[in-house]
Amino acid sequence: MALTIIGGIFVNVAFSFLVSKLNFPFYLDVIGTVGVAFAAGSLPALIVAVFTNLFCGLFNPMSVYYTLISMFIAIIAAYFSNNNDFKKISNIIEISLIIGLVSGFLGADIQLLLLGRPQFASVSDAAEVLTSVFRTNYYFNFILLNIGLNIVDKGLSVFIVVFALKFLPDKDIKFLRNIGWKQRPLSREEIRRYASTSKRNGRLQRRFSRLLVSAAVAITVIMVLISMNIYFEHTKKEYTLNAYGAARMAATEINVDRIEEFTKRGEAAVGYRETEMRLTAVRNNFPGVKYLYVYDIKEDGCHVVFDIDTEDDEGYEPGEVIPFDEEFLPYVDQLLAGEEINDVENNKYFGWLNTVMHPVRDEDGVTRCYVGVDVSMHILTDFVKEYLIRIVLIFTGYLAVILAIGLWVSRYYLVHPINAMVSCTNSFMYEMDNQAVLQDNVKKIKKLKIKTDDELENLYNALCKMTEDTAEQVNDIRYQNQTINQMQNGLIITMADMVENRDSDTGYHIQKTADYVRIILEGLKKKGYYQDKLTTKFMNDVEMSAPLHDIGKINISDTVLNKPGKLTDEEYEIMKTHTTAGKNIMEKAINSVKGENYLKEARNMAAYHHEKWDGTGYPEGLKGQVIPLSARVMAVADVFDALTSKRVYKDAMPLEEAMAIIKRDSGTHFDPKCAEVFLEAEEEVRLVLRRYQED
Repeated sequence: MALTIIGGIFVNVAFSFLVSKLNFPFYLDVIGTVGVAFAAGSLPALIVAVFTNLFCGLFNPMSVYYTLISMFIAIIAAYFSNNNDFKKISNIIEISLIIGLVSGFLGADIQLLLLGRPQFASVSDAAEVLTSVFRTNYYFNFILLNIGLNIVDKGLSVFIVVFALKFLPDKDIKFLRNIGWKQRPLSREEIRRYASTSKRNGRLQRRFSRLLVSAAVAITVIMVLISMNIYFEHTKKEYTLNAYGAARMAATEINVDRIEEFTKRGEAAVGYRETEMRLTAVRNNFPGVKYLYVYDIKEDGCHVVFDIDTEDDEGYEPGEVIPFDEEFLPYVDQLLAGEEINDVENNKYFGWLNTVMHPVRDEDGVTRCYVGVDVSMHILTDFVKEYLIRIVLIFTGYLAVILAIGLWVSRYYLVHPINAMVSCTNSFMYEMDNQAVLQDNVKKIKKLKIKTDDELENLYNALCKMTEDTAEQVNDIRYQNQTINQMQNGLIITMADMVENRDSDTGYHIQKTADYVRIILEGLKKKGYYQDKLTTKFMNDVEMSAPLHDIGKINISDTVLNKPGKLTDEEYEIMKTHTTAGKNIMEKAINSVKGENYLKEARNMAAYHHEKWDGTGYPEGLKGQVIPLSARVMAVADVFDALTSKRVYKDAMPLEEAMAIIKRDSGTHFDPKCAEVFLEAEEEVRLVLRRYQED
């Protein structure tokens, strides 16, 4: 990357030096900037832009003030290369126009701001020709000319870059663009996807950017203010010394013996004009001096001896009496005594001035008059304003580089690695039930390969270790859960078999009803019925605990349970108690095993699988959706199996007839939706019947 930056700077400086020596109205100082932006991205291009203007300033002093323009070109070129195919001719023309417009307009403004005229004489002459021919504004014509020249200049630079990049392999460009990554390089799609997974996306970078910008701007403002103050005080001191020098030199040109004659007669006095000319020469030879005059200080004010005219002011005539300015009142006694006073600032009649009053003494040391010299503070402020403009133009470029480096560091050392880790961790946590996906997410986290060589890398390594260990623990827990579930299922089947073995007519009842329950649950899920209820957990719990729906029969005596004929009314009432008995058994189990949802559904099915949709069932006469869903599902499965199973007192009913009864009793005995999905799954039901008949 360092070689790329150095190469870009060298190309820029070399071409710029060449055209400056040939005195062409072009720059050709962005070829390297655009090339580095296309090949390596924005930050290297920004560095190339800043140092190019710095080195070009050695032979073109105006170059340093174009740093901001070069920065814009680097940013635009980098953005363009990221979002467009810069090998297409239409895109080349587009970026040439954009860069040319920006640099042309800003460059013209900077030239007018600093020089007050075009930098190149040929451009100035062309603007004057256009102004005289079309009778338009000179500055408007200059801006248009500058934009046109920059479009040609920048367009030529872009075409040179595109032509040169044809000889650079794509793998080398890809390598240059990926140098900044402190992890596996992410595609733009991955960056957007990872960023979108965070609810607080971009806050860290914005916070870091605000902090960086605030610090950089504060430092820049402080430095500019300090440098302005130092510059102002230095220039003021320099001009004040010039004023003292001018006053002392002017004092040597005055014949003190003729002060009264010069005051009374003015130009009519012999030697007055000659002295005035010498004083004018003194004033003109000292930079910063605006006014020079000679006063005879008396009680009634300042008596004018000489007042050197300026282009803006005609001055006072000899002999005129000028009242003391307010700022000089504290020094009147010293002036009347012929003493020296310090320089005095005043801002009244003639603008903001700093005045030096130097006594002119005769041979006896008596002060005969004073030479006054005024330095215009407005000249100083104009210099300071120009200085401020130049400093701002220079500093903004370097401020932009500092900001770009800060954003680059935050992006590649913080934002991208953190977003990638957050996204992978979220995927890891959301897929805890799928071991294959879990292992795949562990691999994705390891593939990030974050290498920031700081605390963030330590965090990443800890995250990799944690996710890998968690995946192993989840796998162990899943294996243990499977073992526990097998034990639970075994216990459930054993308990159900204990009941079934007492009933001589219920062969394979628990197996078949469990299959029918699964068929109904899957049908409801597929149809979208009871979506808020039919979670994966609920369906597993119902299917697992379905064999326990008749657990209460363990309390029914064998004489009633295995009676070969029809039950009497009394016996039927005894048989009906198996629902409440099953409910009591399951509630005792629930109290013993806290939090086992499948036992709660086992209780619901044991207690309410004989309830009917229209409320005519038992034991509580529940109606409609008040009946637990698991019990409504079991009602269909239980009745269908009773109809299609052989008993000592009846033969097995054909499937078609049993289905007809289910259809007939839909909406009275059965939940219509449960009956609907069961009837639609006739082929699956037939397979269950055939399987157990074959067995």
